Amino acid sequence: MENVFLKRTSALKLSLVAILSAFVVEFVLGVLSNSLALLTDSIHALLDSVVTVVLLLAARFAIKPPDAEHTYGHGKVESLGGLIGGIAIFLIACFFIFEAILRIQSPTHLTITGSIALAGAAYTICVDIFRITMLRRALSKLGGTTLKADFYHAFLDLGSTLVVIAGIVLVSFGFEHGDFFAAVILGTLLCVLAVKLVYKTAQDLTDIISPELVNKVQNIVLATQGVVGTGPILMRRSGDSIFADVTVSLRADVSFDKAHEISTAVEKNIKDHISNAEITVHFEPSWKDVPSDSKIYEIASGVTGVKGIHNVSQHTSNDAIFVSLHAMVDRQMNLDDAHHISEIIEEKIRKELSKVQHITIHLEPYITMPKDLKSFDTNDEKILQLLKEHSEVKKIGSIVMLNFDDLLKIDIDCSFEKNLSIEKVHDLTSQIEQDIRTHFFKNSVITIHPEPY
Repeated sequence: MENVFLKRTSALKLSLVAILSAFVVEFVLGVLSNSLALLTDSIHALLDSVVTVVLLLAARFAIKPPDAEHTYGHGKVESLGGLIGGIAIFLIACFFIFEAILRIQSPTHLTITGSIALAGAAYTICVDIFRITMLRRALSKLGGTTLKADFYHAFLDLGSTLVVIAGIVLVSFGFEHGDFFAAVILGTLLCVLAVKLVYKTAQDLTDIISPELVNKVQNIVLATQGVVGTGPILMRRSGDSIFADVTVSLRADVSFDKAHEISTAVEKNIKDHISNAEITVHFEPSWKDVPSDSKIYEIASGVTGVKGIHNVSQHTSNDAIFVSLHAMVDRQMNLDDAHHISEIIEEKIRKELSKVQHITIHLEPYITMPKDLKSFDTNDEKILQLLKEHSEVKKIGSIVMLNFDDLLKIDIDCSFEKNLSIEKVHDLTSQIEQDIRTHFFKNSVITIHPEPY
């Protein structure tokens, strides 16, 4: 990217040298021929040189990376340079017109043949054609608002020089006011173009953006899979870059990873259509079309003191909703405090879902297991004997026990008849877990992994 910016500045430097040479030739020959139009065009060339210098400086400043005071970068410097150049051209153009009006009251004549003036104008035309060709090629390869602005100025130079030649030819054929009319036409043309340049750069500085471009971005966002709606879309232009701050609505039950994946897709889709865009995506939850179970889970999980929610279910009868869920709280908490938490859960659910008639909350103890325990295989005879007493257990696999203070975690692999239903297997494993706690290890967390035999 830095190499691209260096090539842009190189093209602007070459353009500056060319237009300065045109100024020198036109000014010298304009003085010799006493041609107001040629002198006017030479000053215009000088002004274009100033504008090119401003654009060159702007291009240098614009490539500076963002800093603490310019978090969006320095791209606005280009617009500021265009604004200054446009105001300068407008003021000088008004002065040209004023001078032309004064000189028509005291007309002068060509002191020497007009061919000298024509030679100066012809040189400037060659310079203009060179700049147009060079800048067009650079613009097609490198892009950039600074190159585009200088490209337009080169076209303006060519048009103004053609007006000068017309004035010189008219004077040469005896129409003594032709030089005056050429200068007035050129001054008026410069005023119009200067006003347009000032207007455009002023719009850039006030962060104006095309509504069509905003609608385009909105349609791209809505077409991205997973997006259910859009919020505010804020856009601004800074130099070559377009900054877009996009808010998207996603289903409230999607995971954070999925939300990030959708946001990344939104960024990619926008950049596929607007390559110079810098995108920031904010996502917010939307409960539209989200199942009530997910909303209930989200509400209950957000209550202070709740360690986990599972087994959320709801049933409808006569347009009334009956909800049940399992809530896990700290195992050392007393019943009164735990019941208070369940009351808060009920209150929040009823507030969000007005049709809920009854809520059943099953409270369970939550046990925090440490992560730095060392595991070891064991063939605890008590556990083995208990497992053998259950005829449904066809094979006993590994038994792993983890110790931590007064807490014991036991993981068991067992095989059951492969045709047993999951419901039956769940009942069996629950019964085995309860038997182990009752007879051997009261403070234990038991997990049985069932496998088909």
